[in-house]
Amino acid sequence: MGGSRKHPPGHSSLHAQSLVSCYQYAMHLSIETELEDDGRWIAEVPQLPGVLAYGATAEEASAKAEILALRVLADRLEHGEAKPVDL
Repeated sequence: MGGSRKHPPGHSSLHAQSLVSCYQYAMHLSIETELEDDGRWIAEVPQLPGVLAYGATAEEASAKAEILALRVLADRLEHGEAKPVDL
C-alpha cells in the first residue's frame, strides 16, 4: 500500500479535501411561507437569494423550496464554492 492514498476514478485528493472542508460549516437555513392574494402559498429560503417556490399548500411550497435549496447548494459545491453563503 505504501502510504499512497487511492481515490475512486474521477476523484482527486483535492476534491476529497474540498468535500471534507464543506462539512465543517453548520448550515442553518430557514423556510418562510406566506399565503398570496391568489390563494397560492409561497415558500422562500432567505439565506439563498432566488430560492422560492409556490404550492397549493404551505407544506407543498416548503417541500419544493427545500428541494430547490438543496439543488442550489449542490450546484455551488460542484462549482468550487465550498462555503456557499455566510451563515
